[in-house]
Amino acid sequence: MLRVPRSLKLILNTINGESGTRYIVRGLIDGSLSALGVVIGASGSADASVIIAAGLGGGIANGLSNILGAFTAEKATLERERIQKEKSLLKKNGYLKKSIIYKKAIRETMICGLIDGISTTIGSALPVVPFFLFDIKTALYIAIAITVAILFILGVFIGKISKENVVVSGIKMVIGALAVAVLCFMVERAF
Repeated sequence: MLRVPRSLKLILNTINGESGTRYIVRGLIDGSLSALGVVIGASGSADASVIIAAGLGGGIANGLSNILGAFTAEKATLERERIQKEKSLLKKNGYLKKSIIYKKAIRETMICGLIDGISTTIGSALPVVPFFLFDIKTALYIAIAITVAILFILGVFIGKISKENVVVSGIKMVIGALAVAVLCFMVERAF
């Protein structure tokens, strides 16, 4: 029988858990919308390589930023909770840092940060792909379609989880994507 390493089990359990799912969805939304904004903003360039570099560069930066942001925010919350528990237990500061529960929470926090960043980077790469394959104008419309499709699918998924109407949930996400596209076109046209 195949043995799965313990660290991989922890990662898979986190991905399958509520936190992992939340960070995957959040990262895909963040990455795809921000990359769409970048490619629309750069679409005035006559050179697809400029759009690709801007989209991928922005996506990598956004992904790394989300790793740092998610880890920092989660760790701050975890630390606040630890300090409150130590005070309730009348223990000195740092007492619970040695606990198995605290160490597990820190590992999960690091994994969630990585999930968030990787999902963001993947989400940001998807609207850039058409610029490798098509002329700029066609690629731009395909990038918008890809982003709208991603957000509709994520909206349906969110609707299913929250036991809401999946079509309405998907349409809400599409409206968000189209609003981002319109605003970014307005900015691109202004300059």
